[in-house]
Amino acid sequence: MATSSGEQQIIELKDMISQLNTTIKELNKTIADQKSELAWFRNKMFGISSEKNKVPVDTSGQLSLFDGFIDIEEMEKPLEEIQPEYVEVKNCVRRKRTSIKTLFKDIPVRQVEVDTLSDEDKLCLVCGTAMVPIGKEVIRTELVITPPQLERIEYLATTYECPKCKETEDPQFIKDNGKPALIRGSYASDSLVAYVAYQKYDMFSPLYRQEKFFEELHAPINRTTMASWIIKTAETYIQPVYDYFHRELLKRKFLMMDETPMQVLKEAGRKAENKSYFWLIRTGEDGLNPIVLYNYTETRAGENAKEFLKGIEPDYYLMADAYQGYNKLDESKRCCCYAHIRRMFLEAIPEGHSGDFTNPAVQGVLYCNKLFEYERSYKEKGLSYKQIMNRRLKDQKPVIDAFLVWAEKINTPHNDKMKRALKYLLNRRENLYTYIEDGRCSLSNNLSENAIRPVTIGRKNWLFSDTPAGAHANALYLTIVQMAKIYDLNVYEYIKQILEARP
Repeated sequence: MATSSGEQQIIELKDMISQLNTTIKELNKTIADQKSELAWFRNKMFGISSEKNKVPVDTSGQLSLFDGFIDIEEMEKPLEEIQPEYVEVKNCVRRKRTSIKTLFKDIPVRQVEVDTLSDEDKLCLVCGTAMVPIGKEVIRTELVITPPQLERIEYLATTYECPKCKETEDPQFIKDNGKPALIRGSYASDSLVAYVAYQKYDMFSPLYRQEKFFEELHAPINRTTMASWIIKTAETYIQPVYDYFHRELLKRKFLMMDETPMQVLKEAGRKAENKSYFWLIRTGEDGLNPIVLYNYTETRAGENAKEFLKGIEPDYYLMADAYQGYNKLDESKRCCCYAHIRRMFLEAIPEGHSGDFTNPAVQGVLYCNKLFEYERSYKEKGLSYKQIMNRRLKDQKPVIDAFLVWAEKINTPHNDKMKRALKYLLNRRENLYTYIEDGRCSLSNNLSENAIRPVTIGRKNWLFSDTPAGAHANALYLTIVQMAKIYDLNVYEYIKQILEARP
């Protein structure tokens, strides 16, 4: 039977409505995704950088994640009215103030006698006799700062002659030339170069700012001269210390690594805008003396990491992120960073849903939180490395097993960030359990990320390195500064000591 024109129009309208509904759904999904992206960027730009407490750790319902999901019916029950609680406020006990003597115990003390009374003031009001001093007491303490100042020192060499040979055809002379200069033909001293290095690598003051500072002290020391001092002293005096640290690091079994880009302008055969890299290589949490090294390379190729660790004993444990270049370190046992995994699930949580335990992204974070909870408890109890290994097998392995089973079953068709988080987790499957093998392995790469931060802060201030020699010097001096900090040394005094004790 032929369809009438009216029926045909109805069919066409229904098709049109169906297409419009599909388009609306797609637009709503796009809007939701864009809102999520915008919220993420806002949080990155203006939010708190710490990841702590974004998802509650110790909340009712968290443990149900490992036994089944939260009972929705229970969540929908009406809340009971909360009665106000009256608490008797006890008298506040004031904390004892720390004395100035204790607070500034490491600062040198110089005593100044007060003398503001005139001779007339010192006359007795009763009989007019001049009073005599009978004792002294401290009436107040001040902290006084002496601004930095430069001093020009001229070293005088004494020449000696032999009095007997003096009248002969072969008179003998000797001159005391003193200790050789830090840099031949330069006016740079140990303290001056140490101060420049300290300001640049610890206080992150670039050389152009230091140039202005020295101008205010009436010393026209330009940035090019200072850069030359840094490079020459790094190559001559810092390099041997760095090499010693490097040899010691290669004897260790637990390492951590990270890397970050750096711009170097004048690399042979490369454009100025090409990325170069700083690598951070440090020892792990093995209870031995920590070592932190920085290394500059022109590229991010994994061969650079392999070359730096050439000579290390095989089967060492390496904590690093998921960068493929670390796969070149085929003699290492790779550990997976659970802080990275947790961060990816955190970023997948929709805005306003951080407390929604039915949300898959929140559940992913809770699995990671559980592992970090266990680690904190082990440290609080002071467990030995063997005890930690045994506890990890008992406590944490079942959590990882459940985490993987959960990840394989989760279906998230509309959340790209969640998809990335799950893919990141499942692609690390073979490395998720490595840290359980030894109690000295770390659960995260946070120590490396903290240690690479001085490079990123310096990069914001220095902007770039002019030459590869300058970039290499940066790596050497950054190593010295961070080693001083790890061992709680005075950074300036440590650098000065290395330069003063030069061979």
